[in-house]
Amino acid sequence: MPLPHDEAFKKLLETFFQEFIELFFPELDSMLDYSETRFLMQELLVDIVGEEARELDLLLEIRYKGLDGYILIHLEPQSYRDSRFHERMFIYFSRLFERYRKEHKLIIPIAIFTSDEIREEQDTLEMVIPEHQILRFQFLKVELRKQNWRRFIDSDNAVAAALLAKMGYTTREARDVRREFLRMFMKLKTRLDQGRLALVMSVADLYFQPDRAQDEEIIKELMIQYPEEGEAIMELMPAWKRWGYEEGIAEGIEQGIEKGIEQGIERGIEQGVEKGQAEIIRKLLLHGFTPEEVSKAVELPVEKIKKLM
Repeated sequence: MPLPHDEAFKKLLETFFQEFIELFFPELDSMLDYSETRFLMQELLVDIVGEEARELDLLLEIRYKGLDGYILIHLEPQSYRDSRFHERMFIYFSRLFERYRKEHKLIIPIAIFTSDEIREEQDTLEMVIPEHQILRFQFLKVELRKQNWRRFIDSDNAVAAALLAKMGYTTREARDVRREFLRMFMKLKTRLDQGRLALVMSVADLYFQPDRAQDEEIIKELMIQYPEEGEAIMELMPAWKRWGYEEGIAEGIEQGIEKGIEQGIERGIEQGVEKGQAEIIRKLLLHGFTPEEVSKAVELPVEKIKKLM
């Protein structure tokens, strides 16, 4: 069954579509004019043979430089194993071609596989007879578990940061991945508004396995390395606030960090617990998350979320 993170993942692609293409498809990126991009209404496509109706996850119209016109790009995240997924992608493509072939000369289907398993996902559908190929359909794909996480740690790409925990790494490397994500996050803070930062953090937190002791160590390291950013970290890390990390950080800093930094952290704690959490909730709601989705993300009752609205 699809995992509950699908909606958040789609919002990430909607918000950072250009960054996604830049990261995984640089050649396609060079051919797109992002100044003219429009997300279309969700298409309801019917599999006549299977008698099944499905909505496309994301469909957008964008100008393609090579054709000096508009094309369609279909993005389909896939979080669970489906041996017939490649057939479903072809059905989607054929329905889109049938509907849009007069207005759009090119349709680009892209699948994003987010499963924890490492396997070769089938991306081709073929029909052949001797000495003749009847059909060869192949969609673009990204298999996140096959991506080496170290390739992305020097990037300032928001999608790279949000999906770092879905890349390929060993158990021994888990702490390094967590720390590098937070370092990347601090770089993003200089150029993204709080709403987009909260979205990146929310998606990343879906994939990281909570480890209180490990995160306490990492926070202390980051507070020393980025003392001026302490308040911002606390405001955008609701999970750390839930675990009472504010007190743990204060104790660790008392032993070796200047008094001014301690005061900055204390001020961030005071403001971050209530004001910071309310701000995160507000930003997530503005980005289209429902009160129920926000409730799960910050672990607060739905009634309280609605009250903050």
